[in-house]
Amino acid sequence: MPKSTFRTIDSIDVAGKRVLVRVDLNVPMRGGQVSDATRIERAAPTLAELAAKSAKVIVLSHFGRPDGKRVPEMSLRPLVEPLAKALGKPVAFADDCIGPAAEDAVRVLKPGEVLLLENLRFHKEEEKNDPGFVDKLSVLGDAYVNDAFSAAHRAHASTEGLAHRLPAAAGRLMQAELEALDKALGNPARPVCAVVGGAKVSTKLDLLGNLVGKVDKLIIGGGMANTFLQAQGIKVGKSLSEKDLGKTALEILDKARAAGCEILLPTDLVVAGEFKAAAPHKVVGASACPDDQMILDVGPESIARYADEVAKCATVVWNGPLGAFELKPFDGGTMALAHTVAERTSAKKLLSVAGGGDTVAALAAAGVEEKFSYVSTAGGAFLEWMEGKTLPGVAALIRAA
Repeated sequence: MPKSTFRTIDSIDVAGKRVLVRVDLNVPMRGGQVSDATRIERAAPTLAELAAKSAKVIVLSHFGRPDGKRVPEMSLRPLVEPLAKALGKPVAFADDCIGPAAEDAVRVLKPGEVLLLENLRFHKEEEKNDPGFVDKLSVLGDAYVNDAFSAAHRAHASTEGLAHRLPAAAGRLMQAELEALDKALGNPARPVCAVVGGAKVSTKLDLLGNLVGKVDKLIIGGGMANTFLQAQGIKVGKSLSEKDLGKTALEILDKARAAGCEILLPTDLVVAGEFKAAAPHKVVGASACPDDQMILDVGPESIARYADEVAKCATVVWNGPLGAFELKPFDGGTMALAHTVAERTSAKKLLSVAGGGDTVAALAAAGVEEKFSYVSTAGGAFLEWMEGKTLPGVAALIRAA
């Protein structure tokens, strides 16, 4: 999606204006404290830039799934301090996101100041994209900035509805995400290699179907690879596999051949008798998994082959680990490929974009998260984008351009 198709905050005069900024502050909490502030830190640059340009910055976000009820433990109030810390300036708080509490808090806001409104999902109308709720939000602002790509796959009042009511633009995080994704699959430097792993083919059918028509090489790992091996008559012992999807796996292989996409499955495997860290294990050929063993990672021959293939590519898009990366030593394949991609990215020989919860965790464990060109924390939105689906929150910004 070329950046020219959506407006950025460069195109809006925000000085003295009330700017509603939709961010994603749905962060992990433990004991009432933020346990991972990544999303807060990623939201901060847009908010800080708008404040520096003398905007009255009004922050919108959801938290958890309160199902339209006011749930005290899902209040955004505990996020005021971490957000203020990330911004290096005070953050005011309103006890609601619409109505008198919000309107009064906005009224006293001065240029350059930041206000956080209460959890949008305390109102059931938010997720229903209710026009009346959109009206109540829109009266609080003069302009709207969406900086929550991670919520862009939802057509909610604050992610889609507001873009039709106010002058709308993408924030810096949304802009960076869309530009990175366009470089990865929209208009990529070729050859393009996609790495897709994870447990089940069933959760990534749309993804695989879209990718085989867009990439030159597709590395399939994790439990998904077992299903593809089994579909071709290869025994996988007691490994995780979806036997009922064998026909679908073969159809994907046929579609890839027709599209000129080379699918790379493991040629050797690391197997063990049980799913636990440090379980006794051995390396076997792809067609030699014993009946009483399970496949938990790709073997060294496969790792070397994948590294060679990546070395021939200009772009890599990654979603899902190659093995049981959460259990040592079955993280070997994922870690090795992560380092290969990171090294080539650092050497300016590769554009690398990765996303998805397990993928982000794996890259962080490998210590290479900062070495990829772009790592998306968006989860569901990243996956739907890779599947080729239209994201309502993004589509609304394009219409607003």
